[in-house]
Amino acid sequence: MKEVHSYWAYLVLAILIFAVVNAIIGLTQKKQFTDKDLRIGLFTLIVTHIQLLIGLAWYFMSPWFEALTNDASTVMKTKEVRLLAVEHPSMMIIAIILITIGWSKHKKKTTSEGKFKTFAIFYGLGLLVILSRIPWSNWI
Repeated sequence: MKEVHSYWAYLVLAILIFAVVNAIIGLTQKKQFTDKDLRIGLFTLIVTHIQLLIGLAWYFMSPWFEALTNDASTVMKTKEVRLLAVEHPSMMIIAIILITIGWSKHKKKTTSEGKFKTFAIFYGLGLLVILSRIPWSNWI
């Protein structure tokens, strides 16, 4: 499960970066928001939600969850363990909430500029949150 979560993360990052760049290009070049842009946003949403499900399944089977439930104070005192047991899971949930909000808000926008701007802001913030709490030492 851990391997699936790790490999799927590469796909999530690639698609999320692509969606954010696409939104920024669409916004700055004043492009028309098309079905292609809609599909990019939707596919990004779906891929990130699948990653959330895989991550939650792995988390509850992981040694980090067990350590947190057995001795939370030690987990909170150790930077590396705290990252994996608390910071990474909670920040990934926040990132996916931001992406989901972006998807929901874009549907209410009537202009292409508004749709691209919403994706750029919310998907971009989600990307930044994800990048800030990836356990790079375990991943690369």
